[in-house]
Amino acid sequence: MASINTNYGASIALQNLNKTNSELERTQNRINTGMKVSSAKDSGAIFAIATSQRANAASQDAVRAGLQRSQSITDVALAAGDTITAALEEMKSLAVSIAGTTAGSAAETSYLAEYNALGLEITSAISGASFDGVNSLTTPLGVAGVTDVSGGGKARADATTAKVDTAISTVTAALSTLGTQSKSLGRQISFVNKLQDALEAGVGNLVDADLAKESAKLTALQTKQQLGVQALSIANSSSQTLLSLFR
Repeated sequence: MASINTNYGASIALQNLNKTNSELERTQNRINTGMKVSSAKDSGAIFAIATSQRANAASQDAVRAGLQRSQSITDVALAAGDTITAALEEMKSLAVSIAGTTAGSAAETSYLAEYNALGLEITSAISGASFDGVNSLTTPLGVAGVTDVSGGGKARADATTAKVDTAISTVTAALSTLGTQSKSLGRQISFVNKLQDALEAGVGNLVDADLAKESAKLTALQTKQQLGVQALSIANSSSQTLLSLFR
């Protein structure tokens, strides 16, 4: 039934056009942001999950920084350990030479001076093995008995291969522990990196838009919008058709 009071066809056409416009706006927003869920308005549940996982991923930065600091502390100690073990190896050779000299001779004095110089190098390496104010080598390394052997007969008695061998065993055992710790820290850092990547990928799966799909949808909606405008125009023209009956 034709009526001048209501135009039901135009109302339906307008509703459809408004729906298309709304979908078109949503699609354009996804293309602009690259996200299908950019706010709680798009999907409250997914937005909450994504926000939580982003926070978890961000917290891994602090975890990784802490692990890297610990690894740096350990690696600095290991670097100093190379200097210490090299010095101890030379000291062992000197201890053999000292044992073969006459007590109080010029040769013994020369060997002991070189031996003590290496002891100072070890002491310096231990005190300098710090990173960010932390030194893993401040605990006794078993070298105190060989780093300072000054003093007459005591010097000769302390500069022995047996004492150097004991120091080498103690130092290498400590460095072995530090090396194991460094490897473990490296594996933990790798795990944190993988975990963070997985969390970020998971968030992407939840909120990222498929731009190829959205682009195709945009074209379809733009066409649908044009058709909706035409449909509304046709529906609105029905009143003009009714008016012509009275001419």
